[in-house]
Amino acid sequence: MIKPVLGYIEQVSLPDFGIQCLAKVDTGACTSSLHAERIEPFKRDGKSWVRFHVLFDNDTATLDQICEAEVVDRRVIASSNGQRSHRYIIKTQLFAAGKTWTIELSLSHRGSMKYPMLIGRRAISGRFLVDVERQYPGTDSL
Repeated sequence: MIKPVLGYIEQVSLPDFGIQCLAKVDTGACTSSLHAERIEPFKRDGKSWVRFHVLFDNDTATLDQICEAEVVDRRVIASSNGQRSHRYIIKTQLFAAGKTWTIELSLSHRGSMKYPMLIGRRAISGRFLVDVERQYPGTDSL
C-alpha cells in the first residue's frame, strides 16, 4: 500500500470545533498540540471536560473560537525547549490530505509559535509519509 504524503506544513481542519488552519507536521513530537488559552476544567455528566479559547492571530492564522471537549487524560509533556508541563489531552477529528481520523491533542499555549497546531507522529503513524521539503501550496513565503 502506498501511503499519501504530507508536507511539513499542511492545511487542516478540526471539524468538531469549526477550526481550519495551517499546522506544522513534526515527527519529533509524539503528541499533537493545539493552541489554547483560558483552559477551564468542568464536570459534565460526571465526566471531566475542558472549555478553552483558541485565540491566535499572526500572519499564518487568525482564530477566535471557544471550544469544549471531554478530557481523556492529563499528561506531563516536554516542549521543544525541554520544559515539562501538565497538559489536558482531548480527542477530536482531524481532516488533512483528504482524510478524516481521530487524534489526541494536548492543549497548550502556542501563541509564540508560527502555527496554532502541531501534528505529532502518533497522529500520522501508519497513515502518511512526510516530505520535509513540501509544504501546503501558497505557504512558501510564510
